[in-house]
Amino acid sequence: MNHDHDKPVVALTLGDPAGIGAELVARLLADPQTTARANVVLVGDPWLWQSGQAIAGMRVECAPVSSLAAVRARPGNGRPAFLAMDTVRRDEVRPAQADAAGGASVLAVLDACMDAALRGEIDAICFAPLSKHAMKLAGMRHEDELHHFAEHLGVTGYFCEFNTLGELWTSRVSSHVPLKDAPALLTRERIVEAARLIYRSLQANGVAEPKVAVAALNPHGGEGGTCGREEIDIIEPAVRELNASGIPVDGPFPADTIFLKARDGQYQAIVTMYHDQGQIAIKLLGFANGVTVQGGLPIPITTPAHGTAYDIAGQGRADVNATANAFAIAARMARAYRDSRALAG
Repeated sequence: MNHDHDKPVVALTLGDPAGIGAELVARLLADPQTTARANVVLVGDPWLWQSGQAIAGMRVECAPVSSLAAVRARPGNGRPAFLAMDTVRRDEVRPAQADAAGGASVLAVLDACMDAALRGEIDAICFAPLSKHAMKLAGMRHEDELHHFAEHLGVTGYFCEFNTLGELWTSRVSSHVPLKDAPALLTRERIVEAARLIYRSLQANGVAEPKVAVAALNPHGGEGGTCGREEIDIIEPAVRELNASGIPVDGPFPADTIFLKARDGQYQAIVTMYHDQGQIAIKLLGFANGVTVQGGLPIPITTPAHGTAYDIAGQGRADVNATANAFAIAARMARAYRDSRALAG
C-alpha cells in the first residue's frame, strides 16, 4: 500500500470560528495540489469543518485519525487526515464577533499542534486567520500569537514575524508595540539577528543566496546625521557586522524607496525597523496574496497575512490565494527543516 512517509506532515487549523478560516480551509483542501505537497492533517471541531465546507459550497473527504502521532504512518490515499477536537460549541460562536470562546478554541487547537511538533509528530503548522483580541479575551498574556508560540515551544533565541509576498520577504526589528517604544528596541544586535534569521529562512524556502536589504529608520536615511543618528550609530555598524560574518546585506536605504528596488527584483528580503514600515508596502503591493511566516521557531508556522475578515464571514466570498501561498511555504520549509534535523541527528 502507498504511504506518505516521504512527505512532510503539515497540520492545518480552522482559525477563529467566527471568521472566514473554515471556508478558506475547505477551498484549500478541495485543491488536489494541497495533498500532493504534504501529508496534511486538519485539526479542529467537526461542526466548524462542516460549516466551512457548506459556506464554500464544496465537500472534502477526510480520513479520521485518533491522534497526531498516527498521521505520519497512515496510508497515502490522497485524502487529508482529520483529527477531531471539541473546543467550542456552535451556540458559543457569534458570527463576525471576537469572543473569548473563539479565542480559547484557537489556543486549544494550536497548543495541541505545538505539543505534537515538540514530540516530532508533525513538521509544520499552517493556521487559518485568528483574532488576537479574541485570544487575549481567552487569557493569552502575550502581545501576539508569535510570542505565545515562542513560549510554548521553549524558544530562547531571537524570533520575529516575516511578511512575504511572492518572492519578497520582510522581517522587522520591532513588531506589535506602540510606535513610541519602537526606537528603544532598535539595537545593533536585534538588526543582526533579524537579518541573519530571514537570510537562513529564505535558504530553507529554496533561495540559495538571498539578496537582503536593510531599511533606514529616519526620513531620507537620516541625511548624514542631520535628521537622526540611528543610521550612523546603530544600523550601519550592524550592516558591517553582518557582512563581516558572512551574511551579505546592503543598506541602510531610505524606507520610502527600498521597496521600489525590491518590487523590481533587486532584493528578496528587506529588514525593516518597525511594524508599519514594511507592512504598508507589502499590503499595498498585494494584500490578497501575502503570507506571515513565524520566524525563529523550531518548526515552520505560517498563516495568510490578512485577518479574520469578519465583514465577509459566512458569505462564501473568501479568497483562498493567501492561504494557498501560506500552505505552500509551510510544506516547502517543513521539508527543509525535517531534512536538516535528520542531518543533525
